[in-house]
Amino acid sequence: MSIELRHLRYFIAVADELHFGRAAERLGMSQPPLSQQIRQLEGAIGARLFNRSNRRVALTEAGRLFLAEAREVLDKVERATELAQRAQRGEAGELRIGFTRTAPLSTHIPRAIFAFRQQFPAVQLQLLELNSLQQVDALLERRLQIGIVRGHALPDTLASRRLLRDPLVAVLHERHPALRGLGPRRRLRTEALAQEPFVLFARASGAGIHDHVLTLCRHAGFTPRLAQEAREASTIVSLVAAGMGVSILPASCEHIRIDGVRFVPLADPAAMSEIHAAHLPEERSPLVRQFVQLLVAHCR
Repeated sequence: MSIELRHLRYFIAVADELHFGRAAERLGMSQPPLSQQIRQLEGAIGARLFNRSNRRVALTEAGRLFLAEAREVLDKVERATELAQRAQRGEAGELRIGFTRTAPLSTHIPRAIFAFRQQFPAVQLQLLELNSLQQVDALLERRLQIGIVRGHALPDTLASRRLLRDPLVAVLHERHPALRGLGPRRRLRTEALAQEPFVLFARASGAGIHDHVLTLCRHAGFTPRLAQEAREASTIVSLVAAGMGVSILPASCEHIRIDGVRFVPLADPAAMSEIHAAHLPEERSPLVRQFVQLLVAHCR
């Protein structure tokens, strides 16, 4: 006979009550079937669990040791059941999320992650910094469940929700000639930068922005002359401040405050980047649904 969970529950009830009649009443069954189940359990184990007499029931040494383990087994089953139910409701489990280097510069996304951690503390978030193209590959290979990516790099094979629009802006030294006569609300035409050396994200670290800037410049009639590449937005802004060239970055990078630099809106309607939450269309995890809904709510 194999031992089932019900046998452990019967045994624990008798061990707690040390009386077959009271244990049977507690379990909602009659005494003879309970006694039979305990005898079957003892037979399966090959050890007596109770000493029985007309006046008393007592645990044997084998029963005492078995009781501790039986309680632990049932506790683990209850915890596993609760965990599975919470995961089904999107309240527990693990969530693998990718994000680009510039995504955290938008205040909305860190706030959404913080709110999710507060609301679902049992969910383990695994955050991976990857550029947009790397995230697309990781999503398609199921190494990520959600990617926070630049929409410019998204293939049709992924489902996505737009989180926010992040305009692209020119990053210039404050003494740059293009700023002369440019009012506080004026926009700069992209072609005004055609003769300038550019400081850009290395494609390996910021593929979505890198490719978007190249496309924007080509539509304006020129290919940007690359003077320097960098892996961090703060490094790019610092290099512009040092006179190494100009750049085009998401407006969210304006949070990087470095003296001697101006962020100027671009007149080109295509100078608009979007940040999306992307996932596989067949993704059914409640955790993914909960996280994306929270992202959308905070970025709305």
